[in-house]
Amino acid sequence: MTTGETAAHSEAALRAVNRRFYDRFWAAARLVEPERFNTWPLVAPLLRPGQPRLEVGPGLRPRLPLAGTRFVDPSAPAVAKLRARGAHAVAGWITALPFPDASFELVGALDIVEHVDDGDRALAELARVARDGATLLLSVPLHPERWTRFDQLVGHRRRYEPEQLGRALARAGFEIERSAVYGMQPRWPGLAEFGLWCIEHRPRRALWCYEHLLMPLALRMQKRLALVDGLLASGSADEVLLVCRKRAAERSADT
Repeated sequence: MTTGETAAHSEAALRAVNRRFYDRFWAAARLVEPERFNTWPLVAPLLRPGQPRLEVGPGLRPRLPLAGTRFVDPSAPAVAKLRARGAHAVAGWITALPFPDASFELVGALDIVEHVDDGDRALAELARVARDGATLLLSVPLHPERWTRFDQLVGHRRRYEPEQLGRALARAGFEIERSAVYGMQPRWPGLAEFGLWCIEHRPRRALWCYEHLLMPLALRMQKRLALVDGLLASGSADEVLLVCRKRAAERSADT
């Protein structure tokens, strides 16, 4: 088997894991409007009338407005529910976005790049569809040593070291402008283990509890994003949210 065939097989397996988990998850979930998340005070000032924007892999937790945003998600139940709310949503994968080059001025990809085998390819695809000077909102989990069964269950391929993430973004043509600690992690490891057991052995009950009890509670307990310039000192952060800028393409001396 060639390297390309191995990569294709690995990505197909990852897609199967993601679809199996998230199709079931989104089929039982309700859409939560972007205004309810702690990312909204960051997003709102970035919006302009007529602005072309894209969010990749939102599921039913979009952070960009439903009106005027293009959405791409691999989950058919998520796409159907986004469309039912009037959003322009299509099925697709982050490594092959169905849009021309330089289509968008604002791009969101929260908790998605870590789900693909080739993270560099995913970042390059985000850069391809972003215009020069476009803003990218990106979040990923940090620190490989913090890998847990939860990462495997939800279809993660990796956790990033901060320096590794910075280099990957630079290769794709993005500069990190601001960052913040992101995500909502349980304080007690035992609670996370119990949640994993429920998802694996009582999936319907676990999804109902998450949707009707834990998600509303988590929304109420969200902390305000504390953004800092550049890449934060992330030793204690389990996940990071980044505000990045697409660099202008270098022009040759002959143009």
